[in-house]
Amino acid sequence: MMPDADIHIFESKGKALAKVAVTGGGRCNLTNTFRKVKNLQEVYPRGEKLMRRALSVLSPQDTCAWFEKEGVRLVAQEDECIFPESQDAMQIVNALLYNIKGLGIQLHINEKVTHIDLNKWDRVVVTTGGHATPAGFGMLDGLDIPIEQPVPSLFTFNVEGDWHQLLMGTVVEDAQAFIPGTKFRSRGALLLTHWGMSGPATLRLSSYAARYLAEHDYKSPLCINWMGNMTEQEVRDMLQDMMIQHAQKLITSAYPQQFTSKHWSVLLTRMGIPLTQRWGALNTKHLNKMLTVLTADTYQITGKCPFKEEFVTCGGVSLKAVNINTLQSKQHPTLYFAGEVLDVDAVTGGFNLQAAWSMGYVVAKHISTSQQANNQEP
Repeated sequence: MMPDADIHIFESKGKALAKVAVTGGGRCNLTNTFRKVKNLQEVYPRGEKLMRRALSVLSPQDTCAWFEKEGVRLVAQEDECIFPESQDAMQIVNALLYNIKGLGIQLHINEKVTHIDLNKWDRVVVTTGGHATPAGFGMLDGLDIPIEQPVPSLFTFNVEGDWHQLLMGTVVEDAQAFIPGTKFRSRGALLLTHWGMSGPATLRLSSYAARYLAEHDYKSPLCINWMGNMTEQEVRDMLQDMMIQHAQKLITSAYPQQFTSKHWSVLLTRMGIPLTQRWGALNTKHLNKMLTVLTADTYQITGKCPFKEEFVTCGGVSLKAVNINTLQSKQHPTLYFAGEVLDVDAVTGGFNLQAAWSMGYVVAKHISTSQQANNQEP
């Protein structure tokens, strides 16, 4: 689109695209089919409107087509996450580096940008990713760019008590996690660990409630509906059916199929119901306690743990400071932002990388078209 452009990329570390190389556990979950996404805000808690526009310019299908044109065969998993068929993130990295070299773009390794002088460049695009503190945005000092306070997103929960250590490695495939008294809730697989809770349901909730949890010093009640999206009445009806169908059986020998025997026994202990009890002998008090634990089992979050090597932040350059159609700075028309440096972030599943591809393309397209328009002026 701009064959004569003189383009420079400045990388502060010793390797380019290091974060891409470790995403998805080194397999690179480069995008998602989006087939299960009903509302973009489900996957982009911040920046949904911007991403709606960006995805209309470069869609996930466009992204897949580009990488496959570059010789990277892709595969979609059952959860709609898309990976290289090779399951090797370096195939994505190498495809990008090959294009950088082939297009004559100058890549400067180990060159950290500490200050931006807009008078020295025709266009400047900032794609530094997120930063843990406002100090990370130091290169923008003097440009009067508003920054939304960065806080961590995508983390697992430390949970009070040691009951979860008994169930380390246990997965409930469909659970709902929510913070009582708020609108923050998520649904998905939930993994019990030696420190507390992880898995997609936990990670999504940490993203949705990133600012709330930061403001509360990562101390908060946490409720789990172990029955997924089943309502209290639906669970009550199920339990009453079990009382009839399994009247003579011990409550430890017949239980909802989403639980393991050990997990069910731990939950029964939390309910205060003797393990020697038979289904037919359960009274109203037992039934109500069982209903409460199954649909709103309450725990206490005592802190956060980072999610593997990946670090995503909520916050960054305020979306009020940019034109969301072009990602230009409103104060400085030659300055652009793309990726997580903006106050845009996503849940796990390839959505953060798709945001990077789409936003990068939006910026490149606008620079190209505006430059062509300038060249045509008499």
